[in-house]
Amino acid sequence: MMGSGENDSQKNRLQTNGKKRPWHSLSGKLLLLTVLFVMIAEVLIFVPSVANMRMRWLEDRLRTAAAASLVVEGWENMELPRPIQDDALMATGTKSIALKTGNMSRLIATSDMPPRVDQQYDLSSVSPFAAIRDAFVALFSDDRVIRVYGPVEGSTMMIDVVMEEDPLRNAMLIYGRNVFFLSVLISLFTAGLVFVAINTMMISPIRRMTASMQVFSREPDDPSRIIHPRDVQDEIGIAERHLEAMQKELQGTLKKQQHLANLGLAVSKINHDMRNILASAQLMSDRLSMVDDPVVKRFAPKLIRTVDRAVDYTREVLDYGRASEAEPNRRRVDFAALVEDVRDMLIVDADPDHANENVPIDFIIDVPEGLELDADSEQLFRAIHNLCRNAIQALTADASDDLAIVRRITVSARVENGMATIDIDDTGPGMPPKALENLFRAFHGSTRSGGTGLGLAIANELVRAHGGTIGLVDKSGSGTHFRITLPNQPEQQECHQPLVPLPIKEIGE
Repeated sequence: MMGSGENDSQKNRLQTNGKKRPWHSLSGKLLLLTVLFVMIAEVLIFVPSVANMRMRWLEDRLRTAAAASLVVEGWENMELPRPIQDDALMATGTKSIALKTGNMSRLIATSDMPPRVDQQYDLSSVSPFAAIRDAFVALFSDDRVIRVYGPVEGSTMMIDVVMEEDPLRNAMLIYGRNVFFLSVLISLFTAGLVFVAINTMMISPIRRMTASMQVFSREPDDPSRIIHPRDVQDEIGIAERHLEAMQKELQGTLKKQQHLANLGLAVSKINHDMRNILASAQLMSDRLSMVDDPVVKRFAPKLIRTVDRAVDYTREVLDYGRASEAEPNRRRVDFAALVEDVRDMLIVDADPDHANENVPIDFIIDVPEGLELDADSEQLFRAIHNLCRNAIQALTADASDDLAIVRRITVSARVENGMATIDIDDTGPGMPPKALENLFRAFHGSTRSGGTGLGLAIANELVRAHGGTIGLVDKSGSGTHFRITLPNQPEQQECHQPLVPLPIKEIGE
């Protein structure tokens, strides 16, 4: 029920994510970012354009004043009539006009001269940065009187005017407003073009791939739900073709898995019935071994070993055929006692397949006293038992009675930095090359002739269920050395707060 609820909640989250708000979708974000970036570009263009507009406005005023001055240039030593001066000042929008030739300076027209001039500007040499700075100063200043002077085009004369800055500031504000609205229109138009182009070339194909993955995930065994890639050579087209290949491969894998699952179910049922039959045969073979007949005594041990081998095979197949191992029920486990149980079971109930009662095997337990591991005792027992049983089978494979051969299994363990390390080392002949190539693979990684390799596969599955690893350690001499690492909780958690004894009545409660 919990798994079903989690799947339903996950589906609801996927459906909710599929119905995002417009501005939360990839296309909405693309549109917003495009508008933002175009506006930033327009701002970067707006700043120098405003500065350039101010320079042109001032140069126009100087040219107009220069034109009016040149008209009266021939009136030497004569003062212009007041009406003509007023007309010249009104036409140029200035308060005074002066013309300078060489070292001589002549006041052409003047009227209502202010008591002070706030700023002076020489238009003959203005750097771009200075023009931008002066433009911002003009925009944020009010009621200023400025003096502007520069050369007259086509001559060596200089024109000098004094004027109020407010008309220039108003013209700059109008220009800025027009540029702003024009920038917004350009931004929206450009963003729309970019959005349509990218949405057509990228977003729509990505949305199509996403929809295909969602549809395929609902019924992965339906061939009609596989995406049909477009005939394009860009990156998205390549991704669509890879997605098609992946979906086809996944569909084929699912079909194989379903076939194997059905086959495994049938094999499990057959093994279950076969095990009952073999149990009866094992019982009859045990009684047959008690018959006092030389021929029976000769062949009965072989028959018993053959039946026991078949029983062991069916047990391993049934163990491996489980759908999945249960989650480890972690408890504090006395590891030395667990290994002793493994040793007693293997020595007393030695594998009849290759057991040789005349071959002594030393089973050494090198575990610190009081070592406790955080693990599932039953699953850890099965993992250690499988590894040690394989070691005993390897050590007893040679039925010779040569007492000079050292036959020893050593199980050791230690805990460092919250990790438990378990070593199972034997002095057997070592792993054959074929077993090394298919280590921990069921029906491929057997260490002995006629074996199934299920013991190592089951041990690997149990160790990984604990979040650990299992592997083969290189040895300089003969033998096999397996190493298991498991995350181990500290034996005692540090407590930084003082313990407060509870009242007796609360403990009772």
